[in-house]
Amino acid sequence: MKQPNRVRSKQTPSKTPRQATAQKSRQTQPKRVKPLDKSGIRHLRSLAHALKPVVRLGNNGFTEAVSKELDGALEHHELVKVKLSVSEKEERLVQLDALCKATRSKCVQQIGHTATLYRRNDKKPVIELP
Repeated sequence: MKQPNRVRSKQTPSKTPRQATAQKSRQTQPKRVKPLDKSGIRHLRSLAHALKPVVRLGNNGFTEAVSKELDGALEHHELVKVKLSVSEKEERLVQLDALCKATRSKCVQQIGHTATLYRRNDKKPVIELP
């Protein structure tokens, strides 16, 4: 004969103050991010192969509007291609360095006028590095 189902009350176990503090500190600390190594850069370059440039620098070069647009794109995508406008190689490198400093991103690769930038999103990471 079947026994009737008993309804159990849901009681949460009480936590000691030490456990509650430890749990809070784990939640507030950001996860440690590994620095990009060769395998991580190679993985990002393979992902960037199929991407189209999202941000294009025009005649005005690097402006605050470009910085905001690139910052938003990096926040959403983490990996973004940028088309640089300057024809001289040294000037392109200076422009790329300014982009990386302003957006706190890393340059994964630069081929000709196209550069690929990466910045990990701490809240919702999109790309898992190996």
